Amino acid sequence: MADAKVIPFDDDRSRSGGASRPARRRTGAGGPGGGRGDGASAPVSALPGAQAPEASGLPPEAGEGGPELRDAVGVDGSSGGWERRIAGGLAFLRRRVTGEYDVDEFGYDEELTDQVLMSVLRPLADKYFRVEVKGIENIPSDGGALIVANHSGTLPLDGLMLQVAVHDNHPADRHLRLLAADLVFHLPVVNELARKAGHTLACAEDAQRLLEMGEIVGVMPEGFKGIGKPFGERYKLQRFGRGGFVSTALRAGAPIVPCSIVGAEEIYPMIGNAKTLARLLGFPYFPITPTFPWLGPLGALPLPTKWTIQFGEPIPTDGYPPEAAEDPMLMFNLTDQVREQIQHTLYKLLVQRRSVFF
Repeated sequence: MADAKVIPFDDDRSRSGGASRPARRRTGAGGPGGGRGDGASAPVSALPGAQAPEASGLPPEAGEGGPELRDAVGVDGSSGGWERRIAGGLAFLRRRVTGEYDVDEFGYDEELTDQVLMSVLRPLADKYFRVEVKGIENIPSDGGALIVANHSGTLPLDGLMLQVAVHDNHPADRHLRLLAADLVFHLPVVNELARKAGHTLACAEDAQRLLEMGEIVGVMPEGFKGIGKPFGERYKLQRFGRGGFVSTALRAGAPIVPCSIVGAEEIYPMIGNAKTLARLLGFPYFPITPTFPWLGPLGALPLPTKWTIQFGEPIPTDGYPPEAAEDPMLMFNLTDQVREQIQHTLYKLLVQRRSVFF
């Protein structure tokens, strides 16, 4: 198998747009069947309300059922969507087998993420959790930005749903690059998938490089303290560390976008923690929920809660001098500002929601 090409981060690859709808085939004048009896070129009259081939931007032969149109439209006039999907799928498989696809220096595979990983996660977001996205316009259309969100849910599904929310709702088709804990990159299979999906190690150096390259970076400063907290402390933000994410944003001059996620806390209500088993397995915690481990694998199924993800107004950082990243008081104040904004929005969303599941 050929090796995948590695591209530099600043490569401006164009994202594929939506496929245009195939034009409807028109028949020419003359003869009962609309054909030309004498084989000569005859003028084609436009149907009422229809565009001429030149006006529609199609080549002249497209109006007469040219080869391009015959490939896209069936004999009965139906769309050849399934044929195009199959052809696209086969072309995708060929590129994966031959290694003719691009990854960046972090291992991010945009094609695999768009066509496979997002397709797998999208039904979970749209149909199962019914994620409602608010304030997506607060994420800039270009340039780097740091999204800071609360973390919860026992398993880190909130990070994946956040990635789908940005990917599917942002008008500029932006991608979210999540910062993940060391444990993610120590797990087999998960390690490879995380890299392919654009996740990278939660360290200041990688985060700053991504921001300076104009990427949208996501961080959840609560870490394991947030995701592994007991159910009784749901929606109470844990400590945000020492403000390292603020320092990173200041160095890159990137705005900070607070993000509040409601619904993730209830997918696995954590009522206990088997600490001894967690130490044996090398996990930060081993959750006990009303269904796990009592129901076995079935207990690992998350509850179908209703989610809301709201992006707050960005906090600019480009107005500070370069030495501001070393000011501990400034970092503390900005960290507290971000944390308070997320907590306030969480309370507001909790008051507005009708129930956990609807």
